[in-house]
Amino acid sequence: MIVIGASGHAKVVIEIAEAMGKSIDMVYDKDESKVKLFQYSITHNSNFDMDVPFVIAIGNNATRRQYANLLNLKVSAALIHPTAIISPSAVIGNGSVVMAGAVINADAQIGQHVIINSGAVVEHDCVVGDFSHISPNVALAGGVIVGEETQIGIGASVIQGISIGSNVVVGAGAVVIRPIDDHDKVAGVPAKTIKK
Repeated sequence: MIVIGASGHAKVVIEIAEAMGKSIDMVYDKDESKVKLFQYSITHNSNFDMDVPFVIAIGNNATRRQYANLLNLKVSAALIHPTAIISPSAVIGNGSVVMAGAVINADAQIGQHVIINSGAVVEHDCVVGDFSHISPNVALAGGVIVGEETQIGIGASVIQGISIGSNVVVGAGAVVIRPIDDHDKVAGVPAKTIKK
């Protein structure tokens, strides 16, 4: 497996891959000041083996999308930490990462290159769009829809049946009780728009 990115997020992704018994063939980062991550040497050469699956270990949603669009590589299956609880009816897209202690319940649909971070709960019938990030300890109640490239901040809660648009930022600890339009930034209890 090729890991794209060598920051703190990549450390967690690598440990999940190792816990799943996957071998890391290469860690790539364009930042030439980075030379090693754990026991892996970091390469700055972007000539990848096209037959080796890759995962984008970059926390920024837009940057993950840029790399996915630039690279003509085979995307890895989802990486799921052994302590995560995943319903057998949930669908998790390729390239997504589900971290320790996360729960994804019945008929939830997780897109491609999504991060479901540590301790997050994605309840039944939720839909999370491609390249989004559900931060640590977020709680999405049943039937929540999250658009693409959206960041739900650490510890935020979303009541059942709410739709959240694409390219949205939900602030840490926010409580979302109303739908959120595309490109809005919201924060607070209850969450209110602070930037369009």
